[in-house]
Amino acid sequence: MNSPLTPPDAPTGSSWEELVTVALLGTERRTPSGTAPGREAPGALLDAAAVQTVRRRAGLRPGRAAARPEPAAADARPALPRPAARRLAMLLADRPGTGSGGRRGTAPDLMELLPQWLALANQRGFAAPPELLPALLDAARGRTDLRPAALAFAGPRALWLARLNPDWRFALRATPGGGATLPGAEEPERARQLWQEGLFAERVALLAAIRAHDPAAARELLATTWATERAEDRLMFLDSLRTGLCAADEPFLEQALADRSRNVRATAAELLSALPGSALAGRMADRAGSCVSVDHTGGTPTIAVEAPHACDAGMERDGMVAKAPAGRGERSWWLGQLVEAAPLSTWSRRLGGRTPEEIVALPVTDDWQGELHAAWCRAAVRQRDPSWSRALLGSPSVPEAGGPGAVSLAERAKLLGTLGSAERAEWVAGFIAVHGLSEAFQLLGVCAVPWAGALGRAVVDALNIARDAGSYPWSFSGVMGLAERCLDPSEAGRLDALTAIPDEPENASPGAGGYWAESFQRLVGTLRLRAAMQLELGGAPMGVVGSGS
Repeated sequence: MNSPLTPPDAPTGSSWEELVTVALLGTERRTPSGTAPGREAPGALLDAAAVQTVRRRAGLRPGRAAARPEPAAADARPALPRPAARRLAMLLADRPGTGSGGRRGTAPDLMELLPQWLALANQRGFAAPPELLPALLDAARGRTDLRPAALAFAGPRALWLARLNPDWRFALRATPGGGATLPGAEEPERARQLWQEGLFAERVALLAAIRAHDPAAARELLATTWATERAEDRLMFLDSLRTGLCAADEPFLEQALADRSRNVRATAAELLSALPGSALAGRMADRAGSCVSVDHTGGTPTIAVEAPHACDAGMERDGMVAKAPAGRGERSWWLGQLVEAAPLSTWSRRLGGRTPEEIVALPVTDDWQGELHAAWCRAAVRQRDPSWSRALLGSPSVPEAGGPGAVSLAERAKLLGTLGSAERAEWVAGFIAVHGLSEAFQLLGVCAVPWAGALGRAVVDALNIARDAGSYPWSFSGVMGLAERCLDPSEAGRLDALTAIPDEPENASPGAGGYWAESFQRLVGTLRLRAAMQLELGGAPMGVVGSGS
């Protein structure tokens, strides 16, 4: 007998599996039991499926109630001030607009201010508002650059939420030990067990945590399983020794020079060459010193270079790569590796007690200057030697501002990274004053934020010159974006005069004046917004905030 829910002509003997099969094959090839082929078959199939759906749902037994999740760990940090919480909600709600023709308008880009806001909130030690955690985790999910600061600000509740929502599992992967508390130095047995039995990410996190507090203990832990680790894991573990690298690491690194993996050997050699007193550094100094000397036979002292004629087994064991890249001469390739790995203190002794500035000023025979100076650049960066970096950078006002050894902007940026923040900013300001902004973008990226006063003024002056000249404004969009994030907010008042539409010279790009005005209006608005953020987070006002936020 049909139930009240069953249509009179619906087939009742078909199982769910049979109905699925009929639906996959089609009613032209097969029909449900008790249904004749024809135009009515599709409707009969749907009727039968509806009946079976009700039966299946009615026949399900209720599942056993799951246990309640444990509450999230308490966050002992102070609550975020209400104005700052409102500001965070505004930043998280902002989405980049599409705009027409790439025109950004005058409104600040709030998402670009979020990293700075998070850094400031973490510096102040505030806890994230619980109601904003989902939006914060969604933002960090979409932008990997936000994750470290966002997770630090979100605190333990973020990990609790990540265990409940698969979309936020990145928080567990990004947190040492997947959010679990790593054993400390006072728990050696637990640390050893995790090292021997943990997942690879947990072991990396454990080694990094121990290395940061007790370098010797981390090295000893690594030594217990070194011989049985996979080559790619040995490479990752060895890289952790960069933190706290010291002379005590030399015996372990010397053993790694005999590793069966070329990448491991190369990394061990690089670390040893960063220890000026290591035996490897001494061997490389002897080899490099035999290739470079001062020739006094002419009227002017000149550096003479005799590049190696072979790369023997000992040189390969010390990390040198024998085969040169395509298009590179073997002897110049070997010379570059030797000079890069030799302690920079070698050259003053080897070249007559000269200072780095005097050494790089010497002429070099047979077109070897480019190769020799480029290798000194790499050595200065590897050994973090500011005196050699200054000598190789030269004055920012010299032609091309490249200095004797810096042959690219990338190399100049790396050399600048070895200097203190104030000296770095002063050099880049001098570069911009002489050469403008066309090549300064990469150099600005290594300067501390907010930019020092002289650097900020140099950038603003250069932008003003480009504006007055009617230059194509979109060529400076990258620098404008950096200025919005990096200029000291106290510059806002000085920029007010630049927000008006200027008179366009005859040779100016069409519409350039309007675009420049919009750019400066957005810059001023962003600076004032950053100043307001600082105040909301409990900091001292940074310069004149002005009206509006």
